[in-house]
Amino acid sequence: MFMAYIPPPTSSSPFRGPQGKVAELRLELNSGGKKDKNFTSKKIALKKIVANMTMSNNDMVALFPDIIGCMAIQSLEIKKMCFLFLVNYARLRSEIAVKAIPVLEHDMEDPNPLVRALALRTMSYIHVREFVEATVPTVKHLLRDPDPYVRKTAAFCVAKLYDHDKHMVEGSDLIDRLNGLLRDDNPTVVASALASLMDIWERSDAIKLTIDYSNASKMVSILPDCSEWGQTYILEALMSYVPQESGEALLLAERIAPRLSHSNSAVVLTCIRVVLYLMNYIADPKQTSALCRKLSPPLVTLLAKGPEVQYLALRNALLILQRRPEVLRNDIRVFFCKYNDPIYVKVTKLELIFMLANEKNIDEVLTELREYATEIDVHFVRKAVRAIGKLAIKIEPAAKQCINLLLELVATKITYIVQEATVVIRNIFRKYPNQYESIIGTLCENLDSLDEPEAKAAMIWVIGQYASRIENSEVLLEDFLDSFAEETVEVQLALLTATVKLFIQRPTKGQDLVPRVLKWATEETDNPDLRDRAYMYWRLLSTDIDSAKRIVMGEKPAITAEAERLDPATLEEMCLNVGTLATVYLKPVQTVFRNARPRRLQDSPALQRQELPASPGGAIGGDANKSLSMFGMGGQPADLDPRTGRGQPDNGNNLMAQAVNDADEYFAGQMSGMRIQEQGDSFGGNGGDGGYVVNQYGGQTLYQPAHAGQMQGVGGGGDLLM
Repeated sequence: MFMAYIPPPTSSSPFRGPQGKVAELRLELNSGGKKDKNFTSKKIALKKIVANMTMSNNDMVALFPDIIGCMAIQSLEIKKMCFLFLVNYARLRSEIAVKAIPVLEHDMEDPNPLVRALALRTMSYIHVREFVEATVPTVKHLLRDPDPYVRKTAAFCVAKLYDHDKHMVEGSDLIDRLNGLLRDDNPTVVASALASLMDIWERSDAIKLTIDYSNASKMVSILPDCSEWGQTYILEALMSYVPQESGEALLLAERIAPRLSHSNSAVVLTCIRVVLYLMNYIADPKQTSALCRKLSPPLVTLLAKGPEVQYLALRNALLILQRRPEVLRNDIRVFFCKYNDPIYVKVTKLELIFMLANEKNIDEVLTELREYATEIDVHFVRKAVRAIGKLAIKIEPAAKQCINLLLELVATKITYIVQEATVVIRNIFRKYPNQYESIIGTLCENLDSLDEPEAKAAMIWVIGQYASRIENSEVLLEDFLDSFAEETVEVQLALLTATVKLFIQRPTKGQDLVPRVLKWATEETDNPDLRDRAYMYWRLLSTDIDSAKRIVMGEKPAITAEAERLDPATLEEMCLNVGTLATVYLKPVQTVFRNARPRRLQDSPALQRQELPASPGGAIGGDANKSLSMFGMGGQPADLDPRTGRGQPDNGNNLMAQAVNDADEYFAGQMSGMRIQEQGDSFGGNGGDGGYVVNQYGGQTLYQPAHAGQMQGVGGGGDLLM
């Protein structure tokens, strides 16, 4: 028998357990002795410990006593790594971490300001009761430190302490001392104190923020001397200043305008936010227009930066255009897409192109969109085709031009282009009834290309709405009905309504289809929406055919291009948060940041109420003054047959068409008293006068400015937080 010799595990053995690694690092940390004057071995060991700690190796917590022993070494590099270890593991082993407090307090007396600031920052970061209580007296002392870097660090530490224990900070004089730093000679210290005060105000319900004109003026005066972060803090704080006079708001806006040309995108976007805010308190429209012209170049300049900054600038431009359309009125070419733009940038640029399009530049815009519709990215092509259709709705004089372009794209026979074109043409028909129905034949030629629910539903709507004008409408609907049970609910609902429309317009053509579809929808489906709509149609048709016609073929609500507009309250709040994450999502701030303080325009004698956003009642294309009767059936020519919606036949001609119309009239009269199924009475009976009426044209609530009682107090040059 032979026995192999297995050597003991060495330091490089892969079988070394966690305890072996800890023991090895402890040995390496304590080696070197007096010969290692630069503490090279300790630094190497600490780097290994920090690396393991970064990878969430909690075995390193066993080295806590050894790390505390290394904290007293007079090496800034070693102190940084030891303090990082302390912050990471203090809450796991608080009984050992407390032993580091004397070391930190000793370091706060160090002649090197970097060591003092590092020790203070480390102590304030640790959320352990003993550390929090020990930090308060040291912060009070270091807020008066002769070095500005230490004072700046101490200012931020007050906000950190407030996050740990707000009641303790409110019970002390730390906030008063922080207010005192606003009169510091160093601009960086002032900006840091301001940032700390703003953070405390955001977290507190009991503290009131007051900024008067003298405070705001001083903040603006130190802007050029501050770093990028400092300028952002100061500009952010100016959002809490409520101008009492129009002249004050105009002067402050002019003084901060040079920040618009800053190289840092955060400074630029924050400055844009403040200018937009102050414009609400400026009475002179000429001055407001001049400020709007100043906002356009910095937004365009941001488009030369990386794609992430571009996207942020574009999302904010979408927001600004809804509130101040004159900002980017003449800059549509800068939003044309480049071949190497990411898809999220391209789609956002497409939205801006749509918003900026008008009668003057529509030729240029459509030429650009034609190029986009031939790109290789399917998602972007769909967006471009949909934009063409929306432009036809937005700009009425260009509708014919847009439709010709859509037909040109449909002729390519590319499936996804045909489907998107079908969807937008459906909306065009609703916008311009009885004007472009000649293209229905072209759509019917491409029925085989429709395989998506939205496109199918759009085409079915066209067939049902214009059943009296499509010669073989019942045949087309039957083709769709063959797969009724397999279709999505969206398509099933469209088929149900289209079949009823066919029957109402052409009873001779639809009398066989309606009972079949109603039976499917009421007996063979488990979707409540489909079943309830079928019952409603069943009752209408079996009770009063004239009422059914008025309801089913009645006027449609106006189609506008305003679907993406924000409601007035959200738009106001978004304009007060330009440059934040909320503007990327275009959602209310509390939807994105749960604990964020909502912002509203505060009332003052200078607030221009007439300029506040109103409920979007009018369309971009100038439909605000049109009555609802101009849309739907009410806009048809006078020579149309009111029964069928078709043109009146010539005298003595088209006898067959006249005979069919007479038959339709006869059957319509007969259907008013008949039941489609023998059990029809159970679905509505006589249809009495009782029931609910839904008004689809109900009035919208108007935006009201903030009540004066909600106004924040405005001080007279004293402390900001009280």
